[in-house]
Amino acid sequence: MACDLWLVPLVDVLCHSPDNPFAEEIAAYDKALGDAGLPPVPVFGYMPGLSGDVAPVAGFDYDALHFLRRAYLLNLCGLPVTPVDELGGDYEQLLEMFETTAQQSHLVWHYDHAGAYVPVDFAHPLSNDELLEGGGPLGSSHGLLRELEAVAPVLGIDPGNPPAAPAAPDRPTTLEERAAPGPHDDSPFARERHVWLGLHAAATRSLGQGSMIVFS
Repeated sequence: MACDLWLVPLVDVLCHSPDNPFAEEIAAYDKALGDAGLPPVPVFGYMPGLSGDVAPVAGFDYDALHFLRRAYLLNLCGLPVTPVDELGGDYEQLLEMFETTAQQSHLVWHYDHAGAYVPVDFAHPLSNDELLEGGGPLGSSHGLLRELEAVAPVLGIDPGNPPAAPAAPDRPTTLEERAAPGPHDDSPFARERHVWLGLHAAATRSLGQGSMIVFS
């Protein structure tokens, strides 16, 4: 199944528009942030080169996303990180055994089909009933980037000088579609690396441009 990542520029021309399609979500995020004593989702003034256009930044396979989450959890818990060809019961056992650790991870504890990362720095994903009924826990782009950098060496990636990110999807994909294959990679962690590069591109652009990351 295919998974797309989109960047939503948090610029006033979009966020202050009465037609903003993300108004309800941002209001829910603001409430969760406020309840945690954090500032609201930032909104930036228009700058040349930026607009309110929402655009895809990366695409990959859902299974590969879980492969990366598995690698991150194994590494975080001090366990050997071995490549796998398919998701099995060991991943479910890992999530159950280290449930608290998983729920403190911006990379791991996130709904696959919805939810967002915002460019506000906080230690662990935020959650309340409203978020869980909608898009799931709210993640931090800062926290996501830190976790990606932590797992990178296990996958053979230099976080300070990663390979170029794959091209963004040229059109939206549906859940039922097969994800477009990543570039050729001889690494046994090729699928994890493909997802890592897409998430890394999204996180760095989220912070550099003041954008929100959303799954679709």
